[in-house]
Amino acid sequence: MPQVIMYSTQVCPYCVMAEKFLLKKGVANLEKILIDRDPVQREAMMTRTGRRTVPQIYIGDAHVGGYDDLVALDRAGKLDPLLA
Repeated sequence: MPQVIMYSTQVCPYCVMAEKFLLKKGVANLEKILIDRDPVQREAMMTRTGRRTVPQIYIGDAHVGGYDDLVALDRAGKLDPLLA
């Protein structure tokens, strides 16, 4: 399974939902980067994704986007191949 990285904050409800969703899908190696604790990581996230909101999820090198993007990818049948 590829590495899964999620840029997050400590109080983001969509981040919590995304984490639960990924755990339900069998992701055991989720790396959370808390951007509210580290402004350097916030800047890195915005540079890397071009977005300011959290969560921002990467599966391997693929930028999935946020929670809604993650669920849409799953509904389209494209999430499981990314996680394989």
